[in-house]
Amino acid sequence: MTGTRPTRRHRIGVLAALLLATACTADPTTAFPTETATHAPLPPGTGSLADVPAVSARLLPSVVKVLAGSGNGSGVVYTADGLILTNEHVVRGASAVQIAFADGRRDPGTVKAVDVDTDLALVQVSRRGLPAARFQPQLPVIGELAIVIGSPLGFENSVTAGVVSGLHREIPGSATETHALVDLIQTDAAISPGNSGGAVVDAQGEVVGISEAYIPPQAGAVSIGFAIPAATATDVAEQLRTTGHARHAFAGLEPAQITPQIATQLHLPGTDGVIITATVPAGPAATAGLQPGDILLTVDGRPTRRPEDFVGELRRRSPGDVITVTVRSPDGRERTAQLTLTDRPAASG
Repeated sequence: MTGTRPTRRHRIGVLAALLLATACTADPTTAFPTETATHAPLPPGTGSLADVPAVSARLLPSVVKVLAGSGNGSGVVYTADGLILTNEHVVRGASAVQIAFADGRRDPGTVKAVDVDTDLALVQVSRRGLPAARFQPQLPVIGELAIVIGSPLGFENSVTAGVVSGLHREIPGSATETHALVDLIQTDAAISPGNSGGAVVDAQGEVVGISEAYIPPQAGAVSIGFAIPAATATDVAEQLRTTGHARHAFAGLEPAQITPQIATQLHLPGTDGVIITATVPAGPAATAGLQPGDILLTVDGRPTRRPEDFVGELRRRSPGDVITVTVRSPDGRERTAQLTLTDRPAASG
């Protein structure tokens, strides 16, 4: 993240800061009403800062503040009949929340379903006729306009702007703590505590991402924020809406980073690769003959240099898919194996 390989302590510290950065914040009561109305997509724009006022005016009614306990985050109106899409960590541990709309009204909301793996949740309110946001199923282009709308630090209806800085980003060191911080959109539009669950919007007024996290300045970062791609968000939201849970590909193994110490101890040529520290009995990995101590080198021919690479590969697969992995045994022999992925058990991390 700073151009040098972070130590394990630094990675954990950065991850903790990230998780804090996405947590709820204290709740000022100030509201800034704006007109609410359903909306069609804006005509194609130039993707410059000149587009920000029109896009913001159109999308502000579709972004809400989510108040859970003593803190708050943001959310996006998903359906006109009262479904709000937000982050799981915004509503974590709560069954009832308050939703503050852009017109100044507050309504009670019920947490309908959550998905920890992608850090997404649906909240239901009784209000109807809401201006549902439009979601862009395609990934944005690096360099195009990115507008972040939400309630950073409780300041409702806040807008920041920048560009899409990168795609398919993973946060180093995150895979051992959460599966949510992989395959993300990176932006330099300011994301702060309280933005979590809010919208990242393109120049046409369509949601391209759900604000997820940022790397704080004390970690040496300047304007590095991350969002869940809209396609991931809508796929999970539809599953939560219809079944109450989301399905995720499961390999039945626990990946870990190869540290210099591990590499020295095991006489490895370097730290690239993912060491398997445990397998689930009768799970896909164990069934394919993988064992603790094996090192994952590739998935379907693509290198897996970090645990986040492996988790990112799983994110792009579905239960029932078959992947081919290259592994190195502790004795140095390399072999390939095929894993038939299953649905992640509810209790699995």
